[in-house]
Amino acid sequence: MKRIVTVQDISCVGKCSLTVALPIISACGVEAAVVPTAVLSTHTAFQGFTFHDLTDEITPIAEHWKKENFKFDAIYTGYLGSFEQLRLMSKFFDDFGTDDNIVFIDPVMADNGRLYPGFTQEFADEMAKLCGKADIIVPNLTEACFMLRREYIPEDYDEAYIKGILKDLAALGAKNTVLTGVSFEKGKLGVMGYVSEEDRFFSYYTERIDVSFHGTGDVFASACVGALMRGLSLENSLKTAANYTVDSIKKTVAEPNHNTYGVNFEQSVPLLLEELEKNK
Repeated sequence: MKRIVTVQDISCVGKCSLTVALPIISACGVEAAVVPTAVLSTHTAFQGFTFHDLTDEITPIAEHWKKENFKFDAIYTGYLGSFEQLRLMSKFFDDFGTDDNIVFIDPVMADNGRLYPGFTQEFADEMAKLCGKADIIVPNLTEACFMLRREYIPEDYDEAYIKGILKDLAALGAKNTVLTGVSFEKGKLGVMGYVSEEDRFFSYYTERIDVSFHGTGDVFASACVGALMRGLSLENSLKTAANYTVDSIKKTVAEPNHNTYGVNFEQSVPLLLEELEKNK
């Protein structure tokens, strides 16, 4: 069985970060180890949430694991909340990264042209350096533009603009760069990626559903990592993750009085398993 380690926060209520990553990766038939970076009572869409920082636990956990000689087939990072956590992850990649495993970074820090509260351009600059150590990065367009210090164009971009961003991201050092939330056609939304070693682009699009839920990016990234560990190509892993995320959104909006704080990804697990078989 493949084993990954995912490094991100955990919200006790709310479908994002570790509460999404653990069940989805497990459903893929992959062992998931965790390094929790913080514990929150709920995710940040709620008012008055509690927050307990676990940055000081990262190094002791890593040191214990090194003594146990633990190995991982993938290292997957999500939301990292401070400069210190970025520094610690850089060392973590040095300690646990190998020529045979995958470093997968979802640089969660911005959307819709704006950085999330508490983040700065300087943080984006440091995240860009961390992404340079990755095999695969999956930013949205906003995150990519902040890391590259490029102008953010929300809608009226063309394919050349997106391809240029993907190549510039690869110039940071990442081997495979993917932009999520890309659209060139009304009613369609998807991903475009770039394989630097082959100088090759690829893309995949699904139906665009004009609703917004917290944590869908985490659903997508977790499903993609799980699919990669099941032996799917990067293109087919992204396709699997996109189809699964869209189905999760559809099942959520179809449910009367559905939760507004996350998608019903649990109900779409059967489709995820079908996609894993179909796209392998």
